[in-house]
Amino acid sequence: MTVVEARGVSRVFPMPAGPVVAVRDVSLRVDAGDYVALCGPSGCGKSTLLHLLGCVDGPTSGTLFFEEHDVATLGDRERSGIRLRRIGFVFQRFFLLPMLSAAENVALPLAEAGVPKPERDARTSELLRYVGLSARADHRPSQLSGGEMQRVAIARALANRPRLLLADEPTGELDQATGEQIAELLGRVNADGTALVIVTHDPAFARRAGRVLTMRDGTIAAEERHR
Repeated sequence: MTVVEARGVSRVFPMPAGPVVAVRDVSLRVDAGDYVALCGPSGCGKSTLLHLLGCVDGPTSGTLFFEEHDVATLGDRERSGIRLRRIGFVFQRFFLLPMLSAAENVALPLAEAGVPKPERDARTSELLRYVGLSARADHRPSQLSGGEMQRVAIARALANRPRLLLADEPTGELDQATGEQIAELLGRVNADGTALVIVTHDPAFARRAGRVLTMRDGTIAAEERHR
């Protein structure tokens, strides 16, 4: 089943010096269980395309479908529901709330989705075990290493059992050994059934994906399949 599909999407940003075309006529389909890496130089449109796939931003032209629904026809509440329950987001700089513990950060999207507390607590414990951080549940972000913070962020992104996980440079702030551990964890998330799209500058990380798309000047210039 197709999770998200872009058909001829472009994203143009109006600027004082003239419009900037960040994504240009891109067509891309991500099916259930896919693992896609977006690569290319800085400024080529990778993160903008990720934001489009995540329904964070809308295309200037073209059509975006999420689970076969034309996103442009959905209201703000429906799009917010998709982002909360159907899509998980992992970022380079973690974006954990510093005043909350690891467990409270993981539980936050569950609370926003209205999940009852007993179920919320059980799911939070399950996810912290999944990322190997049960012993750090009560620690705040300032008490965690960079790799541990990213593991918490991944657990949080998985809280509502999303169909699609989007990760923007998830190893960019980490040393090589820790980055490899995060890449392994994301590979396990994908193997467990979640479709995964990552943005990365790391060729070794990209090679873990089933498809590697190289972007140039807002377009997909090349595609390589690894499996």
